[in-house]
Amino acid sequence: MISAFLPKKIKYTGRQLTSLWAYRNFGLQGDSIVAFVGPCNIPFKLMADVEDVRGRHKIYSSLMLHFIIEHFDCDLEKAVLRQRLLAGIVKETLEGNHRLHRLRRRGDDLYDGAAKLSISVATASPVSTMIHFAINIETKHTPVKTAGLNDYKVNPRQFALKIMQAYTEEMQGVKQARCKVNWVK
Repeated sequence: MISAFLPKKIKYTGRQLTSLWAYRNFGLQGDSIVAFVGPCNIPFKLMADVEDVRGRHKIYSSLMLHFIIEHFDCDLEKAVLRQRLLAGIVKETLEGNHRLHRLRRRGDDLYDGAAKLSISVATASPVSTMIHFAINIETKHTPVKTAGLNDYKVNPRQFALKIMQAYTEEMQGVKQARCKVNWVK
């Protein structure tokens, strides 16, 4: 799995959630996890989650840490499970490195009490599955009560590197686990 932290700020609009985005834009070919910092404002026409579109849920943040993951398989259920694994990794990393023990994961979202920390979606294309997971850095002007990395004094770049390493190790571990067991007779 390839990982990269992009140093340039990128505004997330939903257009990034397209197959081969990392390859087309950054030359990262194959399964990848890419992180970057930037604002988030997703128009309804680009929202992958139809529940958000039907509910007219505005998705906006002045500054978030974004992760775009692409796996070259087309199993959406597996992508949703990976998405939830990623949410668990983010939660564990925040708790373990920053002594936070009040966070909770509900599905693919993270919360600190009533404050929402993250947004996420998993989707499929004809050639791959993709995940967008983002955690607030700032919380100004968000449409719902939120918490962010600034509240916990977390450096977004260092945090992103830890998350990408942990996710990559999990994917490698899964691959190795598949290759060490006998078939059942």
